[in-house]
Amino acid sequence: MVERESAADIEADAARWVVRVDRDGDDPAVRADLESWLARDRRRLGAYARAEAAWLHLDRAQVFTVGATDTPKMKSGTRRSVAAGLGALAAGVAVAAIAPRLLVRRYGTALGEIRRLPMADGSVAAINTDSAIEVAMRQRLRAVRLDRGEAWFEVAKDAARPFVVESGPVRARAVGTAFSVRRRETGSDILVTEGVVEVWVKDGKIPPRRISAGQRVFADNTLGILTPPEPEVDLNRQLAWRDGQIVLDGQTLAEAAAEFNRYNKRKIEIADLRLADARFVGWFRTSDPEGFAQAAAATFKGRVSVGDDTIVLSAG
Repeated sequence: MVERESAADIEADAARWVVRVDRDGDDPAVRADLESWLARDRRRLGAYARAEAAWLHLDRAQVFTVGATDTPKMKSGTRRSVAAGLGALAAGVAVAAIAPRLLVRRYGTALGEIRRLPMADGSVAAINTDSAIEVAMRQRLRAVRLDRGEAWFEVAKDAARPFVVESGPVRARAVGTAFSVRRRETGSDILVTEGVVEVWVKDGKIPPRRISAGQRVFADNTLGILTPPEPEVDLNRQLAWRDGQIVLDGQTLAEAAAEFNRYNKRKIEIADLRLADARFVGWFRTSDPEGFAQAAAATFKGRVSVGDDTIVLSAG
């Protein structure tokens, strides 16, 4: 017969799990182990939540001053209460080592949606179309995970808590600055609009590289940053999406179509290869792919065919 795990054992294990997750929570294996542990007993989920929440109510001064002064010898009759108190103290100290995972929040946008998000630390995020982020405000770290898409961050200054964006294996760290991260299949684009950002790849061999305001860089998921940061002369155009705009300044029609297709279910198709290489200048709303197609057709004497799912731009 298997003995049922006691509530005290579960509470103690939960406190240890909270510490482990705070230390190694970025490791998928640790997360998988935690989920497995939680699934084996329904009481564990509540214990884990209580261990996290204890941080919010813990009087750390009392915890860390216990034992700082000499104490009189305890009578044997009080040993049980002292043991219980030490057990609570141990759990409290374990929880005090972590930042509350309960403060993790997830945000996302649908296709064509652009969202402005005030964050708990005073920072501001702008989340681009079809994107998803996870935000965890910890004691010594402000952690953001970009699961897909693109986001721009205006980071509140807090030297004691760096602001780190995780985009796959790519990391971008700032204290008080502004920058955007776009996650791609093979890596991430980082564009710095204010201050300095350190960029590196987790477990990579190349040391972190500092990217200054007005520069952009692509960090490969495996190889890291292989080329020096490039100056970006038109930050406003690159970040026009924050205001629901697409600004074209000499991009090809193929590049422009790909940008519009990020925001719309009805996709633009360029039927003529020579037309696809033509370069165009203009300002458009992200939600107006047909307006772009009609303007391009008028400029290059083409024609537009609009269907249920496509907008086809072809030579006249």
